[in-house]
Amino acid sequence: MQQSDPGQVAAIVVAAGRGTRAGDGPPKQFRPIGSQPAVRMTLDAFARHPEVAAIQPVIHPDDAAAFAAASAGLTLLSPVPGGATRQASVLAGLEALAAARPPAIVLIHDAARPFASAALTSRVLAAARARGAAIPAVPVTDTIKAVAADGRVTATLDRATLRAVQTPQAFRFDALLAAHRRAAAAGRHDFPDDAALAEWAGLEVSVVEGDPRNIKLTSANDIALAQALCMPGDLRTGNGFDVHAFGDGDHVMIGGIRIAHPRGLAGHSDADVGLHALVDAILGALAEGDIGAHFPPNDPQWRGASSDRFLAFAAQRVAARGGVIAHLDLTLVCEAPKIGPHRDAMRARIAEIAGIAVERVAVKATTSERLGFTGRGEGIAAYATATIRLPWRVPDAG
Repeated sequence: MQQSDPGQVAAIVVAAGRGTRAGDGPPKQFRPIGSQPAVRMTLDAFARHPEVAAIQPVIHPDDAAAFAAASAGLTLLSPVPGGATRQASVLAGLEALAAARPPAIVLIHDAARPFASAALTSRVLAAARARGAAIPAVPVTDTIKAVAADGRVTATLDRATLRAVQTPQAFRFDALLAAHRRAAAAGRHDFPDDAALAEWAGLEVSVVEGDPRNIKLTSANDIALAQALCMPGDLRTGNGFDVHAFGDGDHVMIGGIRIAHPRGLAGHSDADVGLHALVDAILGALAEGDIGAHFPPNDPQWRGASSDRFLAFAAQRVAARGGVIAHLDLTLVCEAPKIGPHRDAMRARIAEIAGIAVERVAVKATTSERLGFTGRGEGIAAYATATIRLPWRVPDAG
């Protein structure tokens, strides 16, 4: 084994299980939770954690294609095949890290726990650095009975001393690897988690506060609960406004539709005033700046660009955060051209670009009663409102 990297943390994500108790369908770690597979949520949480330098996935060989699709775009170590048991899979991950540059601290985490918060991981790491091994756990709230094979209660346990253990579990890497190798040599393959194996090997394991929301996907009910937790329930509204002056040309682009007109609209891109207002409305709901921040008007690559690219980008930003666009409302203010004949085409095109149903898009038009620059026919103004739903960020709670 090479010399460990002082202070470095690696996470082993165990994703080789078959999850038969979850019912029909793919392995539970590949079931969709919200808008993405559970394993993607798990990997992404570690990829975003500032203390985790490397992620070692352990997968079933049959899941190579599914894992590649679920983890696309993430920086990971090459996945290694798991073993016949979870314990064997963890050892495979440890040996893979040992063959490269071993970390000082290793996190062991189940791919089927997609809600491990950054705060929880930090608590476990701090305790492991101080004491060598640490696990998160939550108090048991139900009364616990010991039950015989024939269904008789044999004892009522004192729940004050009991804890339900979670992952991620953190250990000094060299100590955990040695314990796993020793257990394998002794033919012991029955440990329920890495803490139990570490205890058997004589390591002292400390407990930190867990998180009740850090549920493990085991049954179909667990998956349904996880999906409910990720239901987009954080309602957001954003407003957008844009204006473009008339210039030379023989058509205007409004709402993604080309409309013949004696004059064009002046702008760095195609000057689609309607789509620009919608982009700002969506970005406003996300609190992610405005169209100029993402597509600077002084950047030559956007000269003459079709504005459907901007709206598609904004819609993708919503999806990337696990959200959905609930409604888009666009109001155009101009004396000409007439919007009414093109209203339905605009609604259909906006819906197509944003990836939503056409009944979730409204397009309205009005004049300014010949007042102001629009009333004088100098340009067109657009007002937009976007309503989006984002998931409540339960996993990010402390």
